[in-house]
Amino acid sequence: MAQADSKVLVLGALAGMAGLSLAAVCYRGFRTRRRSSWPGFYLNSNNEQGAGLMLVDGPGLPRGQVEVLERLEALIQCVSELKEEMKSLKNALPTLQDQVREELRGREEARRASPLHRSTPTRRKRAAGTVTGARAGGRSSEEAESEGGYITALTDSDEEELSDAQQSEEEQPADQLTVLLERIDCLHKGTDSEKRESLSLLCEHREEFGQNSAFLWRLTRAHCDVHDISSTLEERKNHAETGKKIGEEAVSLNPTCAESHQWYAIMCGIMAEYDTVQNKIKNGYIFKDHLDKAIELKPHDPMSYYLLGRWCYAVAQLSWLERKVAATLFGEPPSATVEDALKNFLKVEEIHPAYSKLNYVFLAKCYKDLGQRDKARKMCEAACSVKVVSKEDEEAQKELDLLAPALGV
Repeated sequence: MAQADSKVLVLGALAGMAGLSLAAVCYRGFRTRRRSSWPGFYLNSNNEQGAGLMLVDGPGLPRGQVEVLERLEALIQCVSELKEEMKSLKNALPTLQDQVREELRGREEARRASPLHRSTPTRRKRAAGTVTGARAGGRSSEEAESEGGYITALTDSDEEELSDAQQSEEEQPADQLTVLLERIDCLHKGTDSEKRESLSLLCEHREEFGQNSAFLWRLTRAHCDVHDISSTLEERKNHAETGKKIGEEAVSLNPTCAESHQWYAIMCGIMAEYDTVQNKIKNGYIFKDHLDKAIELKPHDPMSYYLLGRWCYAVAQLSWLERKVAATLFGEPPSATVEDALKNFLKVEEIHPAYSKLNYVFLAKCYKDLGQRDKARKMCEAACSVKVVSKEDEEAQKELDLLAPALGV
């Protein structure tokens, strides 16, 4: 317990005892004035716990008065016991400060011994009125009190006199989970081996951080990354199924996290490669619903608009037969047009110019389908100017090789 907290408890106990003592004094004065007129009791001054009442049977004493006197006797006994406890507490007060300092010193040494100890933003934003820990230069706890005995707020000079323990705590980096997630984000942008390392690292900490949505959506993303670089069908399908389950768990854990909705939608789209026709259509609806939610929660993320543009373009290309199958299974077929797809791809460029090679390719496709060939050629030229550095860029280049000749680029 911090020193200031201890003093608050002590002050509260003293105030409570003062009230009880006052009540006892008033009662004793009242008892002295009236005892000659109340038969059946006399003052006992030899009681080891202090003065009290001794009841004596008397033929003229009503039963109701006996009960009242019994309760008063119990009250005075309690007051006497409390006085003894307060005496012991008063004797312990001079050593309280040293005990608190020893406890704080032990905690600080334990924190310094842990390489994973980090300070949190909450600690940096504690109210200035909270007095925590020992003060620099060995200041006593009495200096933190006002003349009325209340804890006072820290002034600017007080804040400058924080102990070395508090200062070193605020200088510590972020906590273990934050460090882990920062490393995972770096590995996600790296090579294939680094992406596999990211998944392995996340799986190692699953039990420890499995109830954190920021951890879970990154685990979903890691399964997506490894799915894309896996060589066998069985391995790819396993990562797709596992990633989808984890994505669903992340959404359930925190429905207000945009990234959870986004990566769950992506895994639903990936599962379309391995599911039955009925499940493919079902996952298509789920994909759209969660992308809409991700955009609602985070309206300036270009990735969500890009994915929604892909969905709209795919739906716009569905045949009459495919729409009839969807309507038969779910009552209402998915609906989207090339104009809807174009709108989303343009939104990507608005938020993040030159977002990706593939976004340029799909802009060119939309303009071509709408008969706007000049704009389609400009998008093809823009796509050609983007270097191929990822597998997604390789996919875009293959699409571009087929599209450019048709547009005369």
